[in-house]
Amino acid sequence: TVAPNPYYTEEIADRCMKEIFLPTIEAMNKLSRTFKGCLYFGLMITADGPKVIEYNCRFGDPETQVVLPLLETDLFEIMQAVEEERLGEIEVKFKSEAACCVVMASEGYPQKYQTGFEITMPADKNIYIAGAKLDGGKLLTGGGRVLGVTSVADTLQNAITASYNKVEKIHFGNAYCRKDIGQRALKALEK
Repeated sequence: TVAPNPYYTEEIADRCMKEIFLPTIEAMNKLSRTFKGCLYFGLMITADGPKVIEYNCRFGDPETQVVLPLLETDLFEIMQAVEEERLGEIEVKFKSEAACCVVMASEGYPQKYQTGFEITMPADKNIYIAGAKLDGGKLLTGGGRVLGVTSVADTLQNAITASYNKVEKIHFGNAYCRKDIGQRALKALEK
């Protein structure tokens, strides 16, 4: 995943607000299902406009792994404001940088894959462990999506390059990752 996504334009954001976000909240309120927390909208941008593919009452990953590193406002402050119903009183700010997350998976994921391979990697606060487990003091693969390798940089190209540079320093048996992350976004920026 990448952030910001150049396909999510102001026009698309306005359309999402009017056609998806506000109607969802209004429908929940009408059903007396008021909600405080993180409501994640998984969207797909189609030729007919934005479409909802999923709702989650949690942060989506790896999407969150590129959004939160760009967040300037303290996340706890945001959550506290939501709980106290005063979110409109604080300013939620994001850095003017870009982020890229490359998922390292077990080869064969999502169908059949093996686990139990030792993971070696550099210490980095932006490598998110997903499908792994500690066993005898060693970090081993324990699932299909093993790591989210995220980088933040001044440009999207630099964030992508930095994430793939980190990937090269991480090792485990049957490691696999896509090599095209962010390429469509870079092409959109060229237009």
